[in-house]
Amino acid sequence: MALNLCDYEHKARDAIRAFWQTREQARQKQASTGQSDQGERASVTGGKNLDGFSDLVTALVRANGLPDAQIHHQRTVLTLPGYFRPTKLWDLLVIDKGHLVAAVEFKSHVGPSFGNNFNNRTEEAIGTAHDLWTAYREGAFGQQERPFVGWLMVVEDAPGSRTAVREVSPHFPVFPEFAGASYLQRYDVLCQKLVREQLYSSATVLATPHSAITDGHHAELSAMTGLRSFVASLAGHIATRAAL
Repeated sequence: MALNLCDYEHKARDAIRAFWQTREQARQKQASTGQSDQGERASVTGGKNLDGFSDLVTALVRANGLPDAQIHHQRTVLTLPGYFRPTKLWDLLVIDKGHLVAAVEFKSHVGPSFGNNFNNRTEEAIGTAHDLWTAYREGAFGQQERPFVGWLMVVEDAPGSRTAVREVSPHFPVFPEFAGASYLQRYDVLCQKLVREQLYSSATVLATPHSAITDGHHAELSAMTGLRSFVASLAGHIATRAAL
């Protein structure tokens, strides 16, 4: 049976448009109350800003063989046991008959700060995956097949994320793929390596300008880290689980 990709391109445009609209509403609310976003935290976290992508994952699960699976996206039911820490709060979980089918993280990164926040997102993504797979190895989820573990990052397409960045390493050279790479390119490299090292089943980065608030425009950095790869990988995993 062919996989159902659920018109993901259309759904992604809707999700991107809603992302920017939600951020703009939050900005206007802060401005009207005189509040500020301390440390630009909203720029590097997803939360409700990316609910449209949760809807896409839900559609994929339903359409590819698990119509009765539990799809959790409410904070009170999103924790999984960890190995190096007691629990980890995810953005979306798919549970079927007591089995962990999928765990997904949705993140966003909007300027003006890209440097330190990129490093923080990188460390968090690596640590989260390593913790989950170690917990899995130690039987935290019972005896089951490997779950799908996904990471999706939405990054503002802006001069600050597109400009080449010079990296200083006084003792040893950085890997060539990072030399002169912009932050968007670094996210692309990160996602490729997260998958290559089997830390994530699929990892995607999407670049989108603020003007996408009207049309949901977004761009991919490479085929390996594009949304189609993420969607097809998840749909295939769901179909496989449904066939067991």
